Amino acid sequence: MRYDLRSHHERRRAAEPATFICKHCSRPVDLHAPGTRHRNHCPWCLWSLHVDDHPGDRQSTCGCLMEPIGIWVKRDGEWAIIHRCTQCDALRTNRIAGDDNDWALMALASHAIRHPPIPLDVR
Repeated sequence: MRYDLRSHHERRRAAEPATFICKHCSRPVDLHAPGTRHRNHCPWCLWSLHVDDHPGDRQSTCGCLMEPIGIWVKRDGEWAIIHRCTQCDALRTNRIAGDDNDWALMALASHAIRHPPIPLDVR
């Protein structure tokens, strides 16, 4: 008798399709992203789906689009995208992936500078 010695995570990934279509920009997206174990956003438009309660668990019952609203630069210098669910307003952070569009990331990062969330008193 042969036993499958792969981990639960490896067996689950093997059963998943290799690509999906982004529900925001309609582009095909490869599930296997460099630099992360869980593809959780489109590398073109950076939008995501509210499918996880915890990274990679796919347990959320919401399933709505999550808008990229900002960039968080961690203490070690790594960037993460801040997403807000368009339905339930949940906030989540997702590591950027190696194939994310550089221009989309820079536009998102500069958004807070162009449109500050608080009034700035310029003197």
